[in-house]
Parts: sequence; structure tokens; C-alpha cells
Amino acid sequence: MSTTPAYEGRVLRSTGSWYEVQVADAPAEVPAVVPSRIRGKFRLEDSDVTNPVAVGDRVTIRYNPDEETGMIVDIHERRNRLSRRAAGRRVEQEHVMVANIDRAWAVQAVQQPPLNPAFVDRLLVMAEMHNIPAGLVINKIDLADTEQRQQAKEVAARYQAIDYPVYCTSAIEGTGVAAWNAALRNQVNVVTGPSGAGKSSLINAIAPELEIETKSISEQTQKGRHTTTFAALHPLPEGGHIVDTPGVREFGILDLHPADLCHFFVEFVPYIDACKFDDCTHDHEPGCAIKEAVDEGAIHAARYESYLSILYSLQDGMEGVGR
Repeated sequence: MSTTPAYEGRVLRSTGSWYEVQVADAPAEVPAVVPSRIRGKFRLEDSDVTNPVAVGDRVTIRYNPDEETGMIVDIHERRNRLSRRAAGRRVEQEHVMVANIDRAWAVQAVQQPPLNPAFVDRLLVMAEMHNIPAGLVINKIDLADTEQRQQAKEVAARYQAIDYPVYCTSAIEGTGVAAWNAALRNQVNVVTGPSGAGKSSLINAIAPELEIETKSISEQTQKGRHTTTFAALHPLPEGGHIVDTPGVREFGILDLHPADLCHFFVEFVPYIDACKFDDCTHDHEPGCAIKEAVDEGAIHAARYESYLSILYSLQDGMEGVGR
């Protein structure tokens, strides 16, 4: 039996092979944050995921004082997780972005890169699947022309109408930043969205001392350049934490049967049982209460189009594009 002391902690950062673990109630001889590895058995036991340990995980480590490193020997049960389909894999695998969170935020820009409600809808589906409250931040309002401001206003209203919080912000000018900061307090938040949407800039606006690296948009592609390479959990000055994630252009949905998709579009739920057919897909069937609600304006047409797009990709087994 090992005599190496064991401590519980939380994963603050993952770099693929090493994990920074914040040790709870660490004695004086143990660093507050211990660089740690994981046992190979965790990778073998969970081959369906790209990363058996994620930022936010509660773990037990055994501390080696000679090397001042740890070995993760136990991964505690997760309260929830935000995952997506791993990109570029022939075999479908889950990539756990962060575990044990209180709210997920989709961050979009009005331009550079352009606002993408399809991404938002896919994130919201995954959040609903794992019982994670979610919201939307529309950033770079300072760059918006008249047409883009109108689009941002319409998109914000679309999600506010179904009780998702929405904040329109400018990290450069400070617009909306204080209001969003208040919504982050005393909870663990994760922000996700495409590179260039301004996630890191927003976090720096709230907590300048973090000095998270940012980069400009590529003039040729009008897409963001990856600056956050690995997810990391940061403390917020007014209480709570925020997880900055690498830029994601696609949000592939995992482990969802097409028949269950409608339950994760929150505004569909009151109408599901009113359809003529119990196995209604809400696509082509007569007597569909959801399609009637769309026709009557009770369900936004753009949300219904997003539903159909995800439904078809799930049916075709080609989920993951969402552009």
C-alpha cells in the first residue's frame, strides 16, 4: 500500500498530459496548485472520451514531495458536464470541455466572425441535456453598423423570449460588461464560442489581473486566431469562477436520439403532447402542434429551422457541422 499522502482538489487547467490541481486545505509543505498526471488506466477505461479528466473535475491526487508533482488516482462523480463531439475524429468521441459548472455562456460577435445563432442553438441543446443553465453574450457591439445592431437586437429578443439571459457587450468600450459581470458572481461559469468573438477580452475586462492573451482577427479569413489553447478555470474578483475555452467554430451534439431532440428546445415542450401522432418528428406530419405554433408565431421560425437542421443531421448520423 502506498504511503504517499493523498489530497482532494479541483482541476484548474488541462494541457493534455498535465493537469494543474488546486489542493483543498493543503498543508504548508504542499503547493496550493500541484502539477499532476493521470494513471493510464483512466484512458483505457474511458476510450469514448478524448479527455478522461477535465477542467472543473474534483479529483484525488497522491503527492510526491521529491518531485513536487501529483498523480491523479481518483476522479470524483461529476455533477454535470458540458461536452461536444470531438472534431476531426472518424470514430465518434466525446470531448468534455468542463465539468461541475453552474452556467454556460455562448459568446458571439456581431461581426469578425459573424453572429451565428445555429452555434448558439446547439450549445443550448447540450446545456439543456445536462441541466446546465445557459445564456448568450453578443460581443463587439461597438463594431456594429445599423443593420448588425438590428440583427443583434432581434437575436437577443429571440432568446430572451424563452427565458435565456442575453447581454450585449463591448469589451473595448465596456458596454454591458458590468451587467454581465454581475451575472457571473458566486458561480462557476464557462464561456464558449468561435475564436475572435472576444471571450478572452471580455474576461480581461472583468479581471484585468488575469492578463489572458488575445489576438486580432485574420484580415484574410475574417476568422479568429486561437489564443486560448487549453481550457482554464480562473477566479473572479467579485466571487465565482470563469472557464475560458479554446475557440470552437462547430458544436457537435452527442448521445442524443433524434426523437428526443424536441425536449431540449425549451419552447417546444408545452406543445409536444398536443401533436396528433405520439411519434411525431415535428417535421412533415399532419396535426403537429409545434408546426402550428410556428405558423402562429408562438415559436420563432429561426429556432424551428435550427431544430430541423439538427434533426436531419442526427437522423443522417452526420451531426457536428452547425455552421
